[in-house]
Parts: sequence; C-alpha cells; structure tokens
Amino acid sequence: MAARKVRYEGHVQGVGFRWTVRQLASGYEVCGEVENLPDGSVELRVVGETGEIEGLLNAIRQSHLSGHIRRETASVWEDAPPNLRGFRIL
Repeated sequence: MAARKVRYEGHVQGVGFRWTVRQLASGYEVCGEVENLPDGSVELRVVGETGEIEGLLNAIRQSHLSGHIRRETASVWEDAPPNLRGFRIL
C-alpha cells in the first residue's frame, strides 16, 4: 500500500474540483480525502496500491480539471490513518 499527498494549485477552488475528484476516485480501489486549503489550493490525500493511485492521478490530469491546474506537487502521506475507509470531501 502507498499513501500520497498531492497539492493542486491554479484556479482549483469553486470549479467542482473536489466533487470531480471524489467521482473519479470511485473508479479506483483507493481511500482518501480531498480538501480546499486556505491559500486557494486543493490537497488530495490518497491511499491504495501504487497503480491505483497513479490511475486516479492520470484520470485527474485527463479530466476537464486539467485546464484549472497550474501546478501539481506530490509527496508521501507520512501520517495516513491506518484504518481509512472510503473517499470524502473535507
């Protein structure tokens, strides 16, 4: 299992970003959450097999959201909860 944080910058709030990510995530075997941050960015936190996470990230890149993303920064989600279930919008 892998755990990643991905921060999206650009015009990513107020465009249905979190809702779309949650919908896309339902097509993959992942758990996680997506949240608007005070600085105007959005953070995705996701747990799953590496291939499933990469599939979700590619789906985001290929969706209509791509036009809103100026920068995508990924890192390891160090403090991922061990019993995370489902995918939620915060």
